[in-house]
Amino acid sequence: MEGLGGLADPQLFNETLEISKWKQETLLQQLKMMLIIRGAEEKLAEGTVAGKIKCPCHLGIGQEAVAVGVSTNLRSTDRVFGAHRSHSHYLALGGSVEGLFAEVLGRVTGCSKGMGGSMHLYDGARGFMGSVPIVAATIPLAVGAGLAAKMDGRGDVAVGYFGDGAAEEGVLHESLNLASSLNLPVLFVCENNFFASHLHIGLRQPSDSIARFAEAHHIPNEVVDGNDVVAVTGAAARMINRARRGEGPSFLEAVTYRWKGHVGPSDDIDVGVKRNQDLTKWKGRDPVRRLAKAMQEKGFLSAERFSKVQEEVSTFINAAWMKAEQGDFPDQAALLDLVYFRKDEKR
Repeated sequence: MEGLGGLADPQLFNETLEISKWKQETLLQQLKMMLIIRGAEEKLAEGTVAGKIKCPCHLGIGQEAVAVGVSTNLRSTDRVFGAHRSHSHYLALGGSVEGLFAEVLGRVTGCSKGMGGSMHLYDGARGFMGSVPIVAATIPLAVGAGLAAKMDGRGDVAVGYFGDGAAEEGVLHESLNLASSLNLPVLFVCENNFFASHLHIGLRQPSDSIARFAEAHHIPNEVVDGNDVVAVTGAAARMINRARRGEGPSFLEAVTYRWKGHVGPSDDIDVGVKRNQDLTKWKGRDPVRRLAKAMQEKGFLSAERFSKVQEEVSTFINAAWMKAEQGDFPDQAALLDLVYFRKDEKR
């Protein structure tokens, strides 16, 4: 299989998005959700710098279009799994911003009762079955959930998000093989941002495209511009509908770029010459700006209305943060109730 070609060049794919086939209401919802995700992560970066956040925070600023595009096609009975960089996956499904903030601040009002932090988010009511920090762990979990969904027979799908670095774990290949062999309703979503922690893919793999592994297991796949929310939405729709019809797994590779470093609020421009050179160029493919520009050119969104939406989102984010800070910390007994097992407890 060929590599990513132009998709890997940050100076390409900057053209106006093609949105003529999409409903104005859907696009506005997607734009607002991307703004919420970015605003929430920027607030988390501020909280980290201020010393209010003690847990590691892996930020996905710049990658918002992937989660929003995929989630547009999902329903609450689907089963979604995110990895260590999953604020967007949780929020795009409708997860509470206050619940995210409270969780990262260690408050009992958090989505995981303040016991998990940034990397252990949960919202089962919306289909987000959890984020896990173990690299590639989302992949077999999604396959197991896909098997359960197939046995349930309700047309639900399982989604596993992971990065390009997870492709270097053997469990990816075991999972692709099983999903293909059993014809499971699983969508594998690789957010290829070119870095596994601090090491560029060119120093780790002979090809910069991860979808080649899907080819090896006879799994239909598409490689898309992960900073084009409508491209992601369309590709995910085709794959999810295919899974709902009982036609098996699919593999979506979304080419994107994180603006922040592996963990924390710094840009990590000292991590190799290439990142230092490319970061500013990749910001030119900003998924939020590209959608807003396309909607303005189409007459779907005035500049005034866009400014108003930005203000509304900012107010919403700040209010959620303030409320989250007011939450109580968990009682020490919660360690025994929620983390450890009481040996003398009858279950």
